[in-house]
Order: sequence, then structure tokens, then C-alpha cells
Amino acid sequence: MAMSSIHTLYAFSFRLCFPNSSPQFKPLNAIPLRRTKHYNNNNNNVKFPRERTRTRATLDDVETDQLSSIPLVENEKAKKDVEESVKVLKDAAKTRKVAAEEILSALSIIEKAKVDPSAFFETLGGKESPGRTWMLIFTAEKQLKGGRYFPLTAVQRFDAAAKRIENGIYLGPIGQLTFEGRLSWKKRILAFVFENIRIKVGPLQPLEISLGKKEDKEPSTKDPFFIWFYVDEEIAVARGRSGGTAFWCRCRRANN
Repeated sequence: MAMSSIHTLYAFSFRLCFPNSSPQFKPLNAIPLRRTKHYNNNNNNVKFPRERTRTRATLDDVETDQLSSIPLVENEKAKKDVEESVKVLKDAAKTRKVAAEEILSALSIIEKAKVDPSAFFETLGGKESPGRTWMLIFTAEKQLKGGRYFPLTAVQRFDAAAKRIENGIYLGPIGQLTFEGRLSWKKRILAFVFENIRIKVGPLQPLEISLGKKEDKEPSTKDPFFIWFYVDEEIAVARGRSGGTAFWCRCRRANN
């Protein structure tokens, strides 16, 4: 891909979350992240459990360890560490200039903190359809051994009311590729199954293809899933079934 095309795609991605920057590009009426010097517990809606356990990624551990309802010991230092880590991620989402090592460290702290997930699903997917949309900012390897900013505009829509999910890659005027399907939520796990794919190239009408998975069965941990470690009104952090961790920023739906 030519450097000019890469620059255009990066600008499209940036404008999706931060519409008041780079006036030479057309806004997408997105929701900008708010930058503040300090993030207190009330602003971030962070609820801390009362006892620390290990964080694991395997399917068996999801049921027995990560989703344990046993409250954990509150720790003022842990609260402060999470607040500072959240600030790092919000700065990274806005500027894309925070070093990968700092982001990985922040993700590790947030994963280990065991933030109460009781409000995650409603914050992630809203109270009404069509839900809320989130743009992928950074992806990390398994066990947080490395990571990078995601180079394209990837937007996921979660609809908590209708229990639907949409995952799209948006390439500005070039086109877009979206997957849409069903989701389920259990404690901090969001499992999903895609049912159809939609392909759009330039100004042409989109082509929709069924994936042949329109069943009544609720998605489970046998299907693809995310384990959510943190969700507020601006950012969300989760680990996929394969073990990789990522974080998203809140945005509005991309329209080419």
C-alpha cells in the first residue's frame, strides 16, 4: 500500500474518535475522549473486589478463577495503579504516541486488579439498540510479550439489548468489511458467533453473504469470546480466546 494511502487510513481512524483534530479530513461526528490530569475513582467508576487471585487465559480457568464471585481485598495502592494505567491508555488512544512498553505495563496492571465487572456489559453495549461502538487502538501478544497500535480502522459494535455484535474494518473511500452476529454475556465473558459478512467496495452497493450459522443456540465459551478486564465510558480492555489482549476507545459508528 502506498504511503499516501496509509496516511489517509490513519487519519480516518484518528478522526473516528477525535473529530476536532486535523481539519483537512471530514469529521465522522465521533465522541472524543476527555483528557484530564487526574482520574479519581468516582470519575472512572472503578469498583475493586476484595481479594487477589491469578489471572489466566485458558478456558477452564475462566470458569474457576477469573469469574470467581469471591470479593477481594481493597488496596489503595492497587486503586491508584489502575487509575494511572487507565490514564496511560486514554493518552495512548488520543495521541498514539505512548510507548508500547508503557501500554503493556498498564494492561498488565488492569488485568491483575480484578475490577468489578457488574457494570461492564451495559457500559459496553448500552441500554438500547443499536448499542455502542468502539474502535480498536492497540493489540498485544499472548502474555503481553509485545504489542502495537492497530494500523487500520477496526470498529466493533456491541448491542446489549438485542445481544448482537458487529465487527468492521473500514478503509475510508476504498470500502469496508463487516461481520455481524449474536453475542452472550456471562459475568465478564462476551461470547459471540458471526452469522453474515458484508463487503462494500467504493461506491458500489454492499454484498451480503450468509455464514450459515443462524441457530437459536446461545454463544458459549466453545465459540470465540472476550474476557473483559475494564470498561468505562471511554475505553475498554479485554483478552481474546487466543490469549491476546487489546484495548478500544469509544466512538460512533463509521460511515463511509
